[in-house]
Amino acid sequence: MAELANTVTEQIAATQSSRRTRGFGMRSVGDRAFNLTTLGLALVILALLFGVTIDLFVNALPSIRAFGLHFLISTDWDPTNDQYGALPFIYGTVVSSLLALLIAVPLALGVALCLSEMAPAWLSHKLGFLVELLAAIPSVVYGLWGVFVLGPWLRDHVDPILAKYLGFLPFFQGPHISVSMLTAAVILAIMILPYVSAVCTDVFRVVPQTQREAAFALGATKWEMVRMAVLPFGVSGVIGAVILGLGRALGETIAVAMVIGNRPEISASVFMPSSTLASVIANEFVEATSNLNLAALVELGLVLLVLGLILNVAARTLVYSTTQRRFKGK
Repeated sequence: MAELANTVTEQIAATQSSRRTRGFGMRSVGDRAFNLTTLGLALVILALLFGVTIDLFVNALPSIRAFGLHFLISTDWDPTNDQYGALPFIYGTVVSSLLALLIAVPLALGVALCLSEMAPAWLSHKLGFLVELLAAIPSVVYGLWGVFVLGPWLRDHVDPILAKYLGFLPFFQGPHISVSMLTAAVILAIMILPYVSAVCTDVFRVVPQTQREAAFALGATKWEMVRMAVLPFGVSGVIGAVILGLGRALGETIAVAMVIGNRPEISASVFMPSSTLASVIANEFVEATSNLNLAALVELGLVLLVLGLILNVAARTLVYSTTQRRFKGK
């Protein structure tokens, strides 16, 4: 009887073990299939990026062969004589984007801190929704608003004040016109504000509540708690949000093309018209007068793509180094 019981027990154990083995095998197959699928999707994205880069490079070859690296430092842009240089557009892209960040980042941080730390929950969600609605407005609408409302208002009210008190600087000299670098920078700042504020708000909201309580327990005020507990914890996320906004500003086209003035010249004054890589491509691509002109415009697109890639690599490196320093400090 005892032997029979032992035999039955062994058979049951063997059956359960066999089922566990089959189940593990099925899960293992499913995991491998899932891993291969996600890997394939990631490789598709890389293949698309590589394909776009190669296509731009091939189509830009006539311009690359004609001008070489001089294309990046030349200020000539004369389609009539087939002379092209990208420096004015690189300058306009970088300056307008940095000015937009200078305006948008303090506002976005203030909005994020208000939504995550100051405002009550019922008001925070409603205000956050309204701020995020700014991202849903088409860029052409921003451009029209900039042409008819923002540009004239800056020309008549803001430019004279800046010229009066800061006119000794070369950045605030020159005639006051509605289409200018300053108008484009303000438009870009408004456009990137919801992206930066949304990311910063989410970053601040995941700060452990125990850090806030510890700061208050030590006698910290609200601002001291934010400065010592919230901002240091979210610094890497804030940097990522700023880089996201910068990437958005670099590639903006229609709104900037409508308000920046589209003049291929380098000027220190923010009151003067300028042009960006994206805006000149949008304005001249359809009306390219020669194969070399078309190749030069494609090369501008290649420069913009490389600039974006460099920006992303620098952002990843900066976020990683900041995170590592914070952990080592602990």
